[in-house]
Amino acid sequence: MTKTTLVLGGTGKTGRRVTQRLAARGAEVRAVSRGSDPRFDWGDDTTWVPVLDGVGSVYVTFYPDLAVPWAAPVIRAFCARAVAAGVERIVLLSGRGEQDAAVSEQVVRESGAAWTVLRASWFFQNFSEHFFLEPVLAGEIALPAGQTTEPFVDADDVADIAAEALTTGALDGRTLELTSPRLLTFGDVAREISAATGRNVRYRPVAADEFARLATDGGVPAEEAQVLVELFARVLDGRNSHVTGDVEQVLGRPARDFADYARSTAATGAWTR
Repeated sequence: MTKTTLVLGGTGKTGRRVTQRLAARGAEVRAVSRGSDPRFDWGDDTTWVPVLDGVGSVYVTFYPDLAVPWAAPVIRAFCARAVAAGVERIVLLSGRGEQDAAVSEQVVRESGAAWTVLRASWFFQNFSEHFFLEPVLAGEIALPAGQTTEPFVDADDVADIAAEALTTGALDGRTLELTSPRLLTFGDVAREISAATGRNVRYRPVAADEFARLATDGGVPAEEAQVLVELFARVLDGRNSHVTGDVEQVLGRPARDFADYARSTAATGAWTR
């Protein structure tokens, strides 16, 4: 009997892409979220066991972020129930350079299931599908990021690798650091988007408290805005200012470049009001 692949955060940036790729491979997929049926909520462990029925592998994304202090014990409890329910493989989406996330990574490694850890840089799609979209539309990206460089990564590349990890044993026991081919500052990002759209989008460095206010004013939940502030303070200090070849090594093709993403996204009208 073919077991189901469970995708947590099935409506998220990577979750829905992973779901699409698994379906294209002919896999049985169950994508769940707080709004799905059956429902899944990290904060309500009574929702965990029903979604695990008949599941052989799980793609784990954690809300609001693995950097929160209560993430590791919750991940540990979930993994224990997953393995007890017959799950054989766990693929964890993690973050590069996040010390707190490393604790949850170790929990997954010790779960008793085959595992893969995907450490991702900031997603390209944050600028078109999530909290940076409104600032781009308004013409100003205001962040407490200084001039630090970051190897942003395409969520589609992450999803391609996650689908490979979930459906084969080729990536078992590996921790991959997923980046694009080059380093960019947020100012570089603004210039790339400007070039792709023909609009003037600028980057303005701001203090953390101003960013938190702007984010919540723009509709970002206060808890998520605070996590972002803490992440900016922790990881945008140069620790991630290097690229890797892991995407190319796994997929056999170069990782997508931000300029390609900007051009294709501009063509969809996502940055047009």
